[in-house]
Amino acid sequence: MSDLHKALGDISSIRRQMAHNTQFRGYGPATLATTGCLAILAASAQSLWLPDPANHISAYLNIWISTAVISASLTGVQMYTRTRRIHSGLSNEMIRMAVEQFLPALGAGLLVTVTMVRFVPAILWMLPGMWQLIFSLGIFSSCRFLPRPMIAAGVWYLLIGLLCIALGDKRALAPWTMGFGYGAGQMLVAGILLVATSEDADEG
Repeated sequence: MSDLHKALGDISSIRRQMAHNTQFRGYGPATLATTGCLAILAASAQSLWLPDPANHISAYLNIWISTAVISASLTGVQMYTRTRRIHSGLSNEMIRMAVEQFLPALGAGLLVTVTMVRFVPAILWMLPGMWQLIFSLGIFSSCRFLPRPMIAAGVWYLLIGLLCIALGDKRALAPWTMGFGYGAGQMLVAGILLVATSEDADEG
């Protein structure tokens, strides 16, 4: 039995190593472009129904947290089905690897939001910038198994996050900071993946 367990452990290690050396293709360009459109729609809704977000921060959080949950759900479901189809026998390892790379950023974003809402509501205008800075770290962390140009998306979110913080006041809660930041950012991610997919098809 010990030899069997050792053999199974070796196989598992080999599969993990193969997954780490394989480019992850579980993110679909169309779905990520859709999440960018959702950000633009959320920004439009905010501009129509929430002209003064600084004094209605609960409504602001509801709009953007709901948008984030819907986007994450769409991405998660599509990632699961696409990875099962494309990566086949390595799908479990590839999904686990993708989640492990991005989960710390998601967790940090949630904890930062809860902490700021609970203890320092006076600086909640910083949230759009903090969210995008943390999102950029998730992208940078994932870049090693994504197409190389994906680093441009990480740089985009980093710069937009810094710009939001540099505004220095409630202007950072304006619809464009999230709508333009995530709308254009997700379109950039989708474009990079689309080009990478086309290149893979040409090579095949």
